Amino acid sequence: MSAASYDGYEGLNRLALDRAGQAEAFDAIGDRYDEAFPHKEGQLASGEWLAGALPAGSRVLDLGCGTGQPTSRQLSDAGHRVVGVDLSPTMVKLARDNAPDAEFHRLDIADLRNGRLGGAGSFDGIASFFSLLMLPRAEIPCALRMLHDLLRPGGLLALSMVEADVDDFTIPFLGNSIRVSGYLRDDLRRVVRDAGFDVIGEDSYAYAPASTDVPPEIQLFVHLRRA
Repeated sequence: MSAASYDGYEGLNRLALDRAGQAEAFDAIGDRYDEAFPHKEGQLASGEWLAGALPAGSRVLDLGCGTGQPTSRQLSDAGHRVVGVDLSPTMVKLARDNAPDAEFHRLDIADLRNGRLGGAGSFDGIASFFSLLMLPRAEIPCALRMLHDLLRPGGLLALSMVEADVDDFTIPFLGNSIRVSGYLRDDLRRVVRDAGFDVIGEDSYAYAPASTDVPPEIQLFVHLRRA
């Protein structure tokens, strides 16, 4: 799928207003997010893989950067040129404080279609930790193809999702409500391969957030190369 064809895909546009509502929940959460999720072994390990596997000084997109901790800071400290995006203005402000050497923008994922941060092949690597799970399943394959186009040939994607057979499911989250989607791991492998990626590694972690109303979960981390 070419970058131009995303303008004809209604999914990423159709629910943009709903995603703005999700962003308001993260604005309200603010820096409580890092307090509620202090243990991020899987994300740290996957970020370390991406940082080490990329050529020195690579341009890397951190999609759904949140507070910038740990991923934007981790990649920036490794010498990469990090561009972080998040729809929550509060998260973008926190990220700028936490990773001052990186570049941050308040953007919706749909905004990446129009070359705002560069056209096809403009990134060597992408980190997408728990950002695509904020989309309905109908939008996720399109988002993955867009990320595929943004990567240079052979570029790397570190992706994480929660293992769950749910689609646009409402859950309580730190006193707010958000909607999430997930896949069982075999289904996730199929979706990323259909989007044009080779799976070159994967791992899973049992995770229990600290003192939140979110139940324990299985987090899936997959390491992908643009085929």
